[in-house]
Amino acid sequence: MVLNSIFGSNGLGGFIKKQFIDVIQWENPATDVLMWRFPLRDQEIQNGAALIVRESQNAMFVDEGAIADQFGTGTFTLNTQNLPLLTNLRHWGKLFQSPFKSDVYFFNMRQQLSRRWGTAQPVTIRDNDFGAISVRSFGMYSFRIAQPAVFFREVSGVCEEYRTETLEEQLRNLAVTQLASAFGSSDIPFLDMAANQLMLSQQMTTLLQPAFAAIGLELENFTVESITLPESLQQRLDERMGMGIVGDMARYAQYQTAQAIPLAAQNEGGVAGIGAGLAAGMNIANVMTSGMTGAAATQSALAGGTETTVADPTARLAQLKTLLEQNLISQNDYDTAKAEIIKKITG
Repeated sequence: MVLNSIFGSNGLGGFIKKQFIDVIQWENPATDVLMWRFPLRDQEIQNGAALIVRESQNAMFVDEGAIADQFGTGTFTLNTQNLPLLTNLRHWGKLFQSPFKSDVYFFNMRQQLSRRWGTAQPVTIRDNDFGAISVRSFGMYSFRIAQPAVFFREVSGVCEEYRTETLEEQLRNLAVTQLASAFGSSDIPFLDMAANQLMLSQQMTTLLQPAFAAIGLELENFTVESITLPESLQQRLDERMGMGIVGDMARYAQYQTAQAIPLAAQNEGGVAGIGAGLAAGMNIANVMTSGMTGAAATQSALAGGTETTVADPTARLAQLKTLLEQNLISQNDYDTAKAEIIKKITG
């Protein structure tokens, strides 16, 4: 009865098993857990117990808040030989025979792959072509814990576990802070940035590595996948690019006119169905002919049906005849225009 009241339903064997730990290990670490504390609440580590540190892990003993000993990959027997700093802190010396208490932290040393970063707000940079512009960017990065002691002091501290998601916001902010510096010092115009993303990625990696190292991390790689403008600026850039593609506006207008003639011919009233009457139809023909032959005839596109003047009446009659034969104007339109030209010639 007395033993049961002291040790509970588990009995004396359960109490002793709970108090003395023989094997310390992190068996099934989650990928996104960077640090995990071995559960040692009200438990003591037996002298001679085994510490198992697997590949891509690191173990750290913390005594009363101070880092005592660190262990890399391997299996260790916990005694005065393998715990020199902790032994010194406890003043055990060679008489370390009794159980002891200490916090044991495991660190995940694997790469944290394919972490996303991006700009929540546009970053303003100075561009050689457009002046001050705002850009957005996103990509991926990978990192790992390189110095567990520094990471413990600067980031995780004495908590039960520390996950990647807790750290990601801080790392993204570091990236965005350096983004303007990288773009501004690259001297690469915005229009050429897409072709130089590899160079920008390397430059960002160089800028960010010291900041990662300061908190015990190693930046393995950093990639810039996309650089874009806000919608309003992108629309203006599209307009400017469109003007560059069009080039010679006169030739572009001739092309547009040639494309419009067959559609206009399908409307009621022939070419004049465009809405400007026969004079507009003749102007379309003149522009198209001038574009194909390279003629330097003077053209004046006038609103309200004002007719276009061509120096040679014979050429105008020939143009009208061609339009009639191609069914681009009606016989009535042809006869009316022909009469007007002859009237002007004969006075």
